[in-house]
Amino acid sequence: MSHHAPNLEHHFLTRRQLLSRLGMGLGSMALGDIMGAGKAQAALNATNPFGVRQPHFEPTAKRVIHFFMNGGPSQVDTFDPKPMLDKYDGKALPNMSLKTERPTGAGLKSPFKFQKYGQCGLEVSEIFSRTAQFADDLCVIRSMQADVPNHEPSLGLMNTGDGRLHRPSFGSWVTYGLGSENENLPGYISMCPKGMPTRRTKNWQSAFLPSIYQGTYINTENTDVDKLVEFIKNTSLDMKQQRRQLDLLYEMNHNHLIQRDKDQQLDARIQSYELAYRMQMEATDAFDISKEPEHIRKAYGENDFGRQTLIARRLLERGVRFIQLWTGAGQPWDSHDEILDHARLAKDVDGAIAAFMADMKQRGLFDDTLMIWGGEFGRTPAVELPTPGSNAGKQRGRDHNHYGFTNWLAGGGVKGGYTHGATDEFGFAAVEKPVHVHELHATLLRALGFDHSKFTFKYAGLDFRLTGVEDCKIVPELLA
Repeated sequence: MSHHAPNLEHHFLTRRQLLSRLGMGLGSMALGDIMGAGKAQAALNATNPFGVRQPHFEPTAKRVIHFFMNGGPSQVDTFDPKPMLDKYDGKALPNMSLKTERPTGAGLKSPFKFQKYGQCGLEVSEIFSRTAQFADDLCVIRSMQADVPNHEPSLGLMNTGDGRLHRPSFGSWVTYGLGSENENLPGYISMCPKGMPTRRTKNWQSAFLPSIYQGTYINTENTDVDKLVEFIKNTSLDMKQQRRQLDLLYEMNHNHLIQRDKDQQLDARIQSYELAYRMQMEATDAFDISKEPEHIRKAYGENDFGRQTLIARRLLERGVRFIQLWTGAGQPWDSHDEILDHARLAKDVDGAIAAFMADMKQRGLFDDTLMIWGGEFGRTPAVELPTPGSNAGKQRGRDHNHYGFTNWLAGGGVKGGYTHGATDEFGFAAVEKPVHVHELHATLLRALGFDHSKFTFKYAGLDFRLTGVEDCKIVPELLA
């Protein structure tokens, strides 16, 4: 199979580690334990797992940003309007057996108005009116399907291709396949303000892939750049002193490693130190959005999601391969009680995404950046009934729904101004051109230049792939 084969497994002298192995972000790296570049450089040049490699096909996308609406945004309140819900508001939905996780009742119309946008006439909710200005760039999939109506397994499926087992994340696969274009920054970064999303580090894990490909977590609640990228500087030593100290540390660690048959985790820890050393020169600048013009900062929004989206743009243009942006800790889009909460959540997200798309167009990066929007599943068209532990009995919210929901794509060679598939007249289940998460992953990998069936990694005697073992095909209609 090309050089994405498992023969990379034991060559992992890299520029990116303890933080990547543990998935706990920049704060995981000790102040003084930073590896010097001197004696290690020859080994690093020999086999660089973050080096840019050639995919199976000519890719249409070079980098990825995933806007993750964790908790499950409602399709019928965002990008999949259902006028029949107005007619059946407060009434039983006919000819439907809603197999939901919790008891549901009558139909619940959307409190939001929809409008057509662009030459394609895409109907979008008023809560995403700014993103809707890019309707002719969006590829809206209204027929997404997952496996179960539960957060943890659905997050696992969307992020790793498996809702049950310990598997590498999509970002880890992409970074494994394409490497990174900047050796001074992590190749894969996951940002979430005020804590971690449900399922925590498992969302960006590398599992059995070499641990250098695990995502680096950043808590973007911090606005002080020195706190945002903590613990990569040693203020008590200058750079030359650090290098002498760390060359010695490298020699000791390397000798220890040789005696342990190239233990991957130990190797990973050793190599993390050089990334920390190198990041002293570049990370602070990359994360410092105060260097952006005021009108740019205002366009993105002076809120957590706006700030992290602007940081993401700065990182992408510096060569970071894969960035995932979460709405917030836990599962903020999980509107069991009150669907009007979607308006509050969308307010910050909508403006930031629109500013990002405009900015990427202006910088000439839009067409080869693959943009993904969506959650782990959607929500029911019927109201959720009072359920202890789930809601406060307001009967203005929606339950989980994996039978039919919406994701959209943009940039990166996808077909703009196109709507794929459809749910039924009430928005419960996909009835036209259903797209399973595995098929979405296969299609995204194709845009990045990979044949998903051949893009494998050997582990425990088996060839694993992101899209699982069952037959899976790309969805060519999604690609330009």
